Amino acid sequence: YDVDGDVYFRVRKQTDYGKLSHRSVDDMKAGARVAISEDKEDPMDFALWKGAKPGEPSWDSPWGKGRPGWHIECSAMSFKYLGETIDIHGGGQDLIFPHHENEIAQTEAFTETIPFSKIWVHNGLLQFAKEKMSKSIGNIVSVKDALTKVSPDALRLFFLSSHYRNPLLYTDELVLAQEKALDRLRNAMRAQGTNEQNNPNSVDPSSYKENFISAMEDDLNTPQALASIFGLAREINRGIKDGSSITLAQSDLGELLNVLGVTLSEQSTNESTHQSSLIELLIQLRNDLRHAQLYELADKIRNGLANSGISLEDTSQGTTWKIDRK
Repeated sequence: YDVDGDVYFRVRKQTDYGKLSHRSVDDMKAGARVAISEDKEDPMDFALWKGAKPGEPSWDSPWGKGRPGWHIECSAMSFKYLGETIDIHGGGQDLIFPHHENEIAQTEAFTETIPFSKIWVHNGLLQFAKEKMSKSIGNIVSVKDALTKVSPDALRLFFLSSHYRNPLLYTDELVLAQEKALDRLRNAMRAQGTNEQNNPNSVDPSSYKENFISAMEDDLNTPQALASIFGLAREINRGIKDGSSITLAQSDLGELLNVLGVTLSEQSTNESTHQSSLIELLIQLRNDLRHAQLYELADKIRNGLANSGISLEDTSQGTTWKIDRK
């Protein structure tokens, strides 16, 4: 119905309005995000078209010049490019009502096709100092700023450590803690087994892989999926000490990490690659010095790396290194 150039949707005419948030019209709070207009027949009705106001962009319509209502743009874009029904629709939990409820109502009323979206995915809100992170409040940490302190993998692991539907508290300490977790994965992937071809014993990754898949199929339960990944990493490290073959387990570990987009790169810049190459070169030089029985010089390299936060471990399979996180 139109009122002086504004066009509103009667929500009570849509008998299943509120099915996404599982609330009745009477239980919903009017005026969320939009001002209540005295022109509405019902406070819950929402605008499909707003009459033009001075200084605003406007277009011609059967009701005069104006602009689309807030919810129309999403329905219009998805209908044009994806059709009457879409597979997955996502957004923050703060958009369930009224935005997504109204999007469903106007789209299904227009197309007469149900459902508008087969699956709805709503993420919990990111919190900063126990408040919702919001541009309007000003408590924003940009991705660019975060990546000056931690690696991309650490930031990704931080988000994956909580179920996407749950709220997540952002602090520098919590994100930095993920770097230590990544080191455990890097060590497992970097390790070398012994007598791989002739070894009758091998680390079996099948149960961890099955648990990972089961977790991801259970509403993208990434915390449980990560538990399987770290469990497999622990088995690889045990296998190294037991002299077991770890090649297959490492391959599957890399595959699971790839599903989550975790690359295990130290940093996002070429500096990390150069650093790793230099460390490997120093390790090789140290090994050559040890073979030449120049132990004092070899220890000098080891101690110098230790002072720089790089610890070495000599095993029967060779020398491995890791960054010691404080």
